[in-house]
Amino acid sequence: MTMYLDNNATTPLAPEALSAMQAALSELYGNPSSLHQVGEQAADALGEARRSVAALLGVSARELVFTSGATESIATALQCALSDQTRRGRTRVLTTAVEHAAAMDPLSRRRARGLEIVEIGVDGRGALDGQRLEAELDERCALVNVMLVNNETGVIHDVRAIAARAQAVGARVHVDAVQAAGKMSLDLGQWPIDYASFSAHKLHGPKGVGALYVKHKAPFEALFTGGGQEGERRAGTQNVVGAIGFGRAAHSARAWLASEPAPERLRDLFEQAILADIPGTFVQGGTRRIWNTSNLRFEGLSGEALVIWLSAQGLCASTGAACSSGKQAPSHVLLAMGLTPRQASACVRFSLSRFTTPAEIERARALVAEGVRTLRALAPAP
Repeated sequence: MTMYLDNNATTPLAPEALSAMQAALSELYGNPSSLHQVGEQAADALGEARRSVAALLGVSARELVFTSGATESIATALQCALSDQTRRGRTRVLTTAVEHAAAMDPLSRRRARGLEIVEIGVDGRGALDGQRLEAELDERCALVNVMLVNNETGVIHDVRAIAARAQAVGARVHVDAVQAAGKMSLDLGQWPIDYASFSAHKLHGPKGVGALYVKHKAPFEALFTGGGQEGERRAGTQNVVGAIGFGRAAHSARAWLASEPAPERLRDLFEQAILADIPGTFVQGGTRRIWNTSNLRFEGLSGEALVIWLSAQGLCASTGAACSSGKQAPSHVLLAMGLTPRQASACVRFSLSRFTTPAEIERARALVAEGVRTLRALAPAP
């Protein structure tokens, strides 16, 4: 039986989301922009899904735009903020050295076109350099782009405080909240931010659908034009079935968050057992981490080799972000935390979900211990 501990890459579809999507595929085939009865049924279902996602995030449904996923949401948010702010003469962006490629790559391209991109570093525990951030944040800044939860280490950044400081100097704020939604309670409508990005498949919804929060009166410039969908904020017929799955997954996640007092207990038990069983093992990331993420460094070992060994035994983990798994370079997040390339290459990420069981954690612990001992015996560290 496969044990899946790679939920930061993607999550299995929640049963209730699957059921809702199966029904929608056969019953809600209308175009939600059509005026007839079949179209109105699709539009009503889309509206219900939007309200469910908005409730999970703590925002108004009117402020939520359905997209194809977080990559599109992030690209749209960057365009919205920068198109408005650069016209005002602001040409600097503050971001972090540990952002996802979905933000880092488009910002790098804008650097080539003359925009100043300032990357704020982190310490060995993954915490942002607050003094540097404070020093760099001034009236020249167009945008502050920051993730709420790091996808590789689970470190939680104090986005609300950062956003308040950014707002004080007139900078717009975009938050990558992909790894936070469905895992921690959010009330983003009360935060001093302008945009936030989400993806359904990170919280047991389907792939191919996401959302962008656009605060009321925040500047907006559509990434896709050619239609009036999503309140003229995203052209193209909506993915109704995907949105319904997103909405149902969001509804379930919200109920789970209200009923689960201490979800981090399984992650902590896993880490404590591994650290006790395997010498030369270290947790990457500070204590302020999301409950589901454990990034472990096994000295004298190739993380990639361990992931392959574990997969053969039926345990799925990863060496970092799924979008970067084909690259040979060590994780930029771990390098930013001060690890050497060799140390970064010895790391494996285990990410749980709300469906992970204590029995799976115990079995995973035993397999990891066996795998590390086996591989170290085959290729002892110099």
